[in-house]
Amino acid sequence: MASLEDLPIRDDLRGRKPYGAPQLNVPVSLNVNENTHRIPEEVAIDVVGAIAASLIDINRYPDREFTELRSALAGYLGDGLTEQNLWAANGSNEVLLQIFQAFGGPNRKALGFGPTYSMYSLLALTSGTSYVDAKRADKYELTPELVVQAIEKEQPAIVLLCSPNNPTGTPLSLSVIEAAYEATDGVLVVDEAYAEFSASESATSLLEGRPRLLISRTMSKAFAFAGARVGYLAADPAAIDALRLVRLPYHLSAFTQAAATAALKHSALMLKTVQDIGYQRDRMSVELAAMGFEVFRSEANFVLFAGLADSAKSFEQLLAQGILVRNVGIPNTLRVSAGTEEETTKFLEAAQDLVKL
Repeated sequence: MASLEDLPIRDDLRGRKPYGAPQLNVPVSLNVNENTHRIPEEVAIDVVGAIAASLIDINRYPDREFTELRSALAGYLGDGLTEQNLWAANGSNEVLLQIFQAFGGPNRKALGFGPTYSMYSLLALTSGTSYVDAKRADKYELTPELVVQAIEKEQPAIVLLCSPNNPTGTPLSLSVIEAAYEATDGVLVVDEAYAEFSASESATSLLEGRPRLLISRTMSKAFAFAGARVGYLAADPAAIDALRLVRLPYHLSAFTQAAATAALKHSALMLKTVQDIGYQRDRMSVELAAMGFEVFRSEANFVLFAGLADSAKSFEQLLAQGILVRNVGIPNTLRVSAGTEEETTKFLEAAQDLVKL
């Protein structure tokens, strides 16, 4: 049997490993920032009904422009947006890939602020875009001055700001986004995958008059729709047209469009778990700090904490008790998603026995 190295793959892909977190069958899975609450039964019934209705015409291609879904997304976001301001794809990763395909490429550079979402550098690689990770300030914070300095130095075609940031949970002020936009001639991408868990104002309020501002969102987290793979983008219609140039034909299936549109009709009900998740997140922050760990400010649905003697050993110690968290590669830290009350309690009880620095 041949190995990957036997194939004529691109030189810059040799020796690399696919992106992915462990998928293990454990009682408490808190490693990939999913919403651990199931969707309400009445929503599930409507989603199943919508998918079933779409099956009647499954011999035909789906609506290439997914107009009904875009209109529903615009209604959900508000801020005067219309379907012309919205785009969607199979998860926000595909949205981000389309951005890299449209605005990146050879001899172009993307700028992120690490530690941040690890897919940014991989998407840059996939699209032939060079990638630079500028450093954050103390406790992983960002300031307008720091961001502007990095942009002026690197002159990127794509600037990526994750708000709240993954894997640290750090929120981002609108002043940072405004400063970044003014400093760059490229596109500014604000990744708001965890926006519903944050008290900070969304960057959608800044869209008017800023055609190079692109705001990426997802239904995977707050909407508990991770398995449906629905990501979306809010931007100027001209930016949406740019993504049309690189998207695959009929990239959103009829089933995906039907499921997402049905779920958005129940957005208030779907988002009822957000408050409880935020409570469990804050509970973890308080109790981990009381145990002597350093806990970083988070407005996402997870917490990054430091002070572990050995991240890898701590990860294995928790796993041995049926609790799966994430070792994101930052020394002496682990990241843990906010689960249900029961899941959070089990994690906190186990965390008391972790070896500290």
